[in-house]
Amino acid sequence: MQGFPKFLLDGYKNFMAGRYATESGRYRDLAEKGQKPTTLVIACCDSRAAPETVFDCGPGELFVVRNVANLVPPFGPDAAYHGTSAAIEFAIVHLKIAHIVVMGHGRCGGIQGALATAGGNAPEGAFIGKWLDMVKPVAERVEANDLLTASERQTALERISIRQSIGNLMGFPFVKSRVDEGKLSLHGAWFDISTGELWVMNGESGDFTRPDV
Repeated sequence: MQGFPKFLLDGYKNFMAGRYATESGRYRDLAEKGQKPTTLVIACCDSRAAPETVFDCGPGELFVVRNVANLVPPFGPDAAYHGTSAAIEFAIVHLKIAHIVVMGHGRCGGIQGALATAGGNAPEGAFIGKWLDMVKPVAERVEANDLLTASERQTALERISIRQSIGNLMGFPFVKSRVDEGKLSLHGAWFDISTGELWVMNGESGDFTRPDV
């Protein structure tokens, strides 16, 4: 087995000399009092779209769940393992999160795989294909639209899947009840890796627009 990656050790050294040195009090406070983030971000595990970087957040400010294509599965408690659902439950029931942001991004490999599957070219692997089945019906409709270019289909499904995930969130009883009580808000966002643009979903129309920042 090879040694621990040197670039990670170098990064840790820089972290200890830089950010930790200037925020050591904050880290100690978080350790003693626990985390109290107000926002859960459900993001893609793509290394180019880290929520903490995009939103310039420090330790303790975001509760982040990352998976392939930032998907929220339908509510389905059973004997299987449900990592994303468990994290959502923890954030809502135990941390009393006030906001959930489903954050997609441009050039998403997972969404590309969903479109490829819809076109008859399923990605290799024992798990990815089953995971992407969540967006298979809409991926098939988007892929069949020959009026769109390949990049337009990609962006369309990236954004449609965000709306679908928000719809799935409302199927979780503990999410819906808090939304109905006005204690929780659901949001969608899409980040363009190449330009750095952030697009935010309108909760009523579902349209994505660039906010004034």
